[in-house]
Amino acid sequence: MDAVAGRRVLVVDDDHRVRAVVTWQLEADGFVVFVAGDGITALSRIEHDRPDLVVLDLSLPGMSGLDVLCRVRSGDRTSAGLPIIVLSGRSGETDRIVGLDLGADDYLVKPFSPGELAARVRSVLRRSGNGGAPVSPTAGLRIDETSREATIDGHALELTAKEFDLLAFLARHPRQVFTRTQLLRHVWGSSKGWQGEATVTEHVHRLRQKLGTCGDGRSIVQTVRGVGYRIGPADEPR
Repeated sequence: MDAVAGRRVLVVDDDHRVRAVVTWQLEADGFVVFVAGDGITALSRIEHDRPDLVVLDLSLPGMSGLDVLCRVRSGDRTSAGLPIIVLSGRSGETDRIVGLDLGADDYLVKPFSPGELAARVRSVLRRSGNGGAPVSPTAGLRIDETSREATIDGHALELTAKEFDLLAFLARHPRQVFTRTQLLRHVWGSSKGWQGEATVTEHVHRLRQKLGTCGDGRSIVQTVRGVGYRIGPADEPR
């Protein structure tokens, strides 16, 4: 699995058809996608949802994409470094220069290939360092996607490649619940094929055996009954 798969991408465009196509492509490539149709909504989602990257159209109603870009770059330390790919229907060099000078990480002219956009999202995330920074979603657990190493209380975990992929994906989204179908799509790359929901169940079972439990005896990877799995403070027993 690509190290940047599972990252959170905010797509900002006032054209619902563009949002739909881009969302479909990015989700097919393993990203978690949020959308906004205007600048004000985009800023709100950036503040509350904390995406890992923003795909930002310049021609937005009300607050323009350039205004959004300026607000983000002048914000707090967290948002100021947020990777942004700018979309524009204008191919003039001036617009491209202005966007890049204001802090855009990349610039793509409409019409564009959704596949090319997805490739640029992956490239920008890798360059920004958001594609492999170590995470520690719960006490004692540390996951480094760059070295593909995971430790619990300082002790190395012996994980298969797919067990590591599953753990890393859940760890990027602490407390967020994913269904088995979502995990098949994001971790295994498809909700179809020879893998089924039992594949996810078995991998979760093996992860739990290797991770052990929290200090209160509850699982680090927890089940939310009738929904799926998450990592985070457990509210239900194993």
